[in-house]
Amino acid sequence: MNPLLKVVNLSKNFGNLLAVQQVSFEIAPGEVVGLAARSGSGKTVLTMLLAGLYAPSEGEIYFAGQQLEWPFPARALGIEVIHQKPDLADQLDITSNIFLGSEIGWPNVVHWWKVPNRRWMDKEAAQILRQLDMPFNSLHEKVANLSSEKRQMIAIARTMTRPAKLIIIDEPTVLLSYSYQQKLLSLIQSWQQQGIAVIFCSNSLDHLFAVTDRIIVLRQGHWVANYRTDEVTREEVVAALVGTTDRQQLTPAIWALDSYYRARQQAEYLYHQQQLLERDLAAQDNMNQQLIDQLATQVTALDRANLALQDAQRRLLTEREQERKHLAREIHDQVIQDLLSINYRLEDVGADEVVTEPLKDEIADIRDSIRMLVDDLRRICGNLRPPTIDSLGLGAALRSYTRDWSERTGIAVNLELDPNLGRLPEPTELSIFRIVQEGLSNIRKHAQASTVQICLKHTSPRTLLIALADDGQGLNHRFDLAHLSASGHYGLLGISERVTLLGGRLKLQNQAGSGLLLEVEIPHPRVAESGSSPLEQMGWTVEETRL
Repeated sequence: MNPLLKVVNLSKNFGNLLAVQQVSFEIAPGEVVGLAARSGSGKTVLTMLLAGLYAPSEGEIYFAGQQLEWPFPARALGIEVIHQKPDLADQLDITSNIFLGSEIGWPNVVHWWKVPNRRWMDKEAAQILRQLDMPFNSLHEKVANLSSEKRQMIAIARTMTRPAKLIIIDEPTVLLSYSYQQKLLSLIQSWQQQGIAVIFCSNSLDHLFAVTDRIIVLRQGHWVANYRTDEVTREEVVAALVGTTDRQQLTPAIWALDSYYRARQQAEYLYHQQQLLERDLAAQDNMNQQLIDQLATQVTALDRANLALQDAQRRLLTEREQERKHLAREIHDQVIQDLLSINYRLEDVGADEVVTEPLKDEIADIRDSIRMLVDDLRRICGNLRPPTIDSLGLGAALRSYTRDWSERTGIAVNLELDPNLGRLPEPTELSIFRIVQEGLSNIRKHAQASTVQICLKHTSPRTLLIALADDGQGLNHRFDLAHLSASGHYGLLGISERVTLLGGRLKLQNQAGSGLLLEVEIPHPRVAESGSSPLEQMGWTVEETRL
């Protein structure tokens, strides 16, 4: 298939500043290519070159088999651009901005002069905004009066007014809330299905891994890597971004990029207030500017402390899982094996003809006690580190654990697993197992439930949903997750911490009838390679025992 876009040795200099240097790549029709780069690496400059807004210092661009000459009319060629900051005409209203350059009217052909059909454009604009779930008071309102988020959604709506072959997206999610970010990701997938190529520039690895086919990495203006999304790990992308494979240097960088978007969401209100403050205080003296700078410094210091705390929590959970694994192995390989050996010896003693019948009965009782003790120890081993999770995967471990839990508690469990679940990375499988384990423990202690419904399924190719629903008494209406540790309840708090470290989202909601619904959404759990390590490779011994 011939490429839709071909970039050859593209470079851009601003005086002595080398912004983009010798960048070359190709994009096929309907392909979604992510562009990952750190701030100042030339990502925005490259998008401006591709949009025809900057002329390169050297290099060529071929679009649909035609070599382009700068400046070129991007929209007329079928290239749409969504900028990081929306480029709108502030004194025009919503409809006029959406159809700016694509007016509907007479004559119904491409022409520099046209009589706009305002009624028809209003109808189409309203339909597009409803598709984007964007509320509006009036289509005749000037966009200068709108919030930054609504202005960005209008810029996105503009790309939907005419057919496009290529859509360039330059980090627009900075101004968007979570729901509108998800709407944009859904639009990208829809454009891909329509055969429209997309270049998606984003600092969020979650977003890049969710919708792209390939990820291109820029570093200091240079093209340094080109990965197939399904064949690369987050660590490899981050290593290409920062230019190192040293894990000690990568760990904080990986955590920072994983947390970048969540930090943006949490700081959205503060950022908006800071913008208003800057505008209101623009005419005042330097003291107010110093106040803004101090506020920014404090927010930065708080973010760094938060990242360091979360990194420490991640290491703590990893070390705790290793300790559990070691302890379970010691119990299984030493204590249980010693008890089995004693049981065999008692069996031999009981079979001796010189032993009296009363003594044989007593030996049989002792052997029964050993059987129960071994069963208890095996259950403890399973709670510490389920051996099936290493050999057979998460699905088998959950089936075994929920079946045993239901038998012990008398609470019915209905487990629904996605048939295409497959193997996940070990930390992800362990975290999901612990979330289910802690969730069931909370239900046993507090819910007074008789039935539990557990669902584990993919909501998208790179998003996994874990849901636990019970028919118990639900949560108190004054429930506050932040106060759980003070009252000695750590189950839900532990789940919340694990979800945060996975880059996911936790939702707790009382159901309409009765009981609690716990939902966890985890982004991009990559499927592991086929095959799995046997128990022997994990340090376990496997043997058939008779008691």
